[in-house]
Amino acid sequence: MNYRVPVPVPQVILDDVRGAQKMLSGVARVTPMENSRHLSALTGSPVHFKCENLQRTGSFKLRGAYVRIAGLRPEQRAAGVVAASAGNHAQGVALASSLLGVRSTVFMPVGAPLPKVAATQEYGAEVRMHGQVVDETLAAAQEYADRTGAVFIHPFDHRDIIAGQGTVGLEILEQCPEVRTILVGIGGGGLAAGIAVAVKALRPDVKVIGVQAEGAAAYPPSLRVGHPVSIDNPVTMADGIKVGRPGDIPFHIIGELLDGVRTVSEDDLSSALLLCLERAKLVVEPAGCSPVAALLSRPELYGGGGPVVAVLSGGNIDPLLLQRILRHGMAAAGRYLSLRLRVADRPGALAGLLAVLSTVDANVLDVSHVRTDPRLGLTEVEVELHLETKGPEHCAEVARTLHGAGYAVIS
Repeated sequence: MNYRVPVPVPQVILDDVRGAQKMLSGVARVTPMENSRHLSALTGSPVHFKCENLQRTGSFKLRGAYVRIAGLRPEQRAAGVVAASAGNHAQGVALASSLLGVRSTVFMPVGAPLPKVAATQEYGAEVRMHGQVVDETLAAAQEYADRTGAVFIHPFDHRDIIAGQGTVGLEILEQCPEVRTILVGIGGGGLAAGIAVAVKALRPDVKVIGVQAEGAAAYPPSLRVGHPVSIDNPVTMADGIKVGRPGDIPFHIIGELLDGVRTVSEDDLSSALLLCLERAKLVVEPAGCSPVAALLSRPELYGGGGPVVAVLSGGNIDPLLLQRILRHGMAAAGRYLSLRLRVADRPGALAGLLAVLSTVDANVLDVSHVRTDPRLGLTEVEVELHLETKGPEHCAEVARTLHGAGYAVIS
């Protein structure tokens, strides 16, 4: 893309990533690469998952955090470290600090999922809840660092963090040497920048493409104007990439090395999470599913171009959020059908409606009646149905069958 930043920023080079890989030996797992037959058939190219959701702490964040903390001077280690995160970076810093014998304090937003808070504490960090959004939490962590002398461990805007994350790129080239395209989610940009540094130095022919959620896509406008810009109120279920402003160092690298940044919708993300769970038997958080969402939404872009690797960057998801997203994903995939219709308010009318639905094998999840709507006639009742179906074609068949039986579907 060849966007350039006119101010000097610290560089990250291949030697930095290789040094990080040696440092992480025996600490971070070499995560597996899994083939996706479904996406391979859909795109027409072999598709593989790089399963960082199976990394220690459940995401790639341990890599960068460990390299950053391991590089501190003795007096810095003695002062301890502080970080701010909604979850994955928090856990990475907590475990890395414990492994290195460094005291850690982690600030988390008040609404952070309880399983992530508990995991961060179990890895050895002192957790402090502050702020409603990550920007407020980051400010509190920085103030703590200024006041106490603790070293602030930024989640993405540091060369050691980027070098550590770049080890994912080295593993991809080792595990899938024939790779032609790598898709990776982007929040602040540390992972994408690190992968790009490693991959482009060794295989400049490989395309590295970033993926952002539409509601939190700060990179496209930033790249258009040539410098990081903030977006107001980023909104997405993918909290791992819900970042309002690119990091200065990642932005410079991404602008120079990435082959493009694409965006995906919330429906795309939920459908991707559902696919990972059903087809690949992998629990992946929404941010980690963003590369899969890009493949699902525009499969024709990847056909015939050689093997594609989608980086599943994390698997830490609150069970309650998972439940909601699965419902949303099934609806987006046409697996749920909600409709309203009017029937006669007499005994047996509902039984007759359900009998019609049984002929097309639609599973009724719940039924509700409305008798007080002023638009209803004296002998009418409105019925709202939620059905489990087999996909869009089955939904259409249900609608046709109801119409043929004389039922007028309102919505």
